[in-house]
Amino acid sequence: MQPETPSRLAANVMHFARLLRRAGLPVGPAESIAAQDALTRIDLGSRTQARIALRAAMIHRHEHQPVFDAAFALFWRDPAAAGQSNAGALPDAQKETRPERPPPAARRVAEAFAPGSNKPRQPRDEPPRIDMTLTVSEQERLRQMDFESMGADDIARAKQEIRRLVLPLDLRRTRRTRADQNGSTTDLRRTIRSSLRQGGEIVTIARSSRVTRPPPLVVLCDISGSMARYAQILLHFLHAVTNDRDRVHVFLFGTRLSNVTRQLRARDPEVAFQMVAHAVPDWSGGTRIGEALASFNRLWAKRVLGQGAVVLLITDGLDRDGAHGLAENMDRLHRSCTRLIWLNPLLRWSGFEPKSQGIRAMLPHVDEFRPVHNLASLRGLIDLLSRPAPMKPGPAGRFEGALPR
Repeated sequence: MQPETPSRLAANVMHFARLLRRAGLPVGPAESIAAQDALTRIDLGSRTQARIALRAAMIHRHEHQPVFDAAFALFWRDPAAAGQSNAGALPDAQKETRPERPPPAARRVAEAFAPGSNKPRQPRDEPPRIDMTLTVSEQERLRQMDFESMGADDIARAKQEIRRLVLPLDLRRTRRTRADQNGSTTDLRRTIRSSLRQGGEIVTIARSSRVTRPPPLVVLCDISGSMARYAQILLHFLHAVTNDRDRVHVFLFGTRLSNVTRQLRARDPEVAFQMVAHAVPDWSGGTRIGEALASFNRLWAKRVLGQGAVVLLITDGLDRDGAHGLAENMDRLHRSCTRLIWLNPLLRWSGFEPKSQGIRAMLPHVDEFRPVHNLASLRGLIDLLSRPAPMKPGPAGRFEGALPR
């Protein structure tokens, strides 16, 4: 990065801010002004100082850092070409030294840097006409299309629809209470404590109510070879759910169990999926459902299954080990949670029959058995989880479920 005059510096900072906005980062006029001021306080001949100064002035969230670094590396190679939004003006020597795997944010920055991404839209004399009938038909076709039969364009649109889905869960009353003047319970301890300020005279009666919050959601998703195509799309749904609510735990399993909850917490989906790819070594491999459930029951059940947890088990039930130990581990998982929902893409076939040993061993221990193969099935799952959980008998014959309202 070469030292520049103030006028060229302001123009380059403005073009760089526009590039960051096209890449999806919240960069406005305030960040552009702060960036120009920061560059006047450092040595512009040092590329490292310039990058650190711009990042401190224009980035406010840690998850935006990979996108910023990719944009900075691409933009400041040739500012004149960047102002024209022409990525083809890069030197040939720089094109030859490409890393084997680009960073997660490289695609978004490349799309924002591509020719034509900065061209203003030309005004039209007449507003465009949209055939609403064809639009509705296209949306309905996308909802009913099987994930396995989707093309690249259909998958991209399906991922956009999945990010808009909201997953509510029925609120549960906990044992915790909070101060509420309109509550149904009299809080004697707080009433007496407040009366001490009045010399022991009770002026008002304090009341409280139960705190309600959604139960924990635990997802066990099969990533074996037969489920790989569905798992790739459902991972976008799990990423949206993990970032939309708290107390969500996601586990992937094929031949082993992997906890990817921390990786899916990243706001940027590309960064999250890159981290998941590094954390999961057995993608599109074999399936050992019984062994994976045994590992979950032994290592994670006591940590994440509590306070009315709901478990989503996403698998086709085709076990490589021939259902060895599967019934026992399914029974333990079923007794440890309030609601166990099995999502199976094989249910998309109308003539489905539970013939495999794994499916027959798992079916007696689930509360719901539903398909998951298109957007319509995901919307049906959301409607199901919005309803109150059914009561089920506990170990002593008592019925367990939501507390009475």
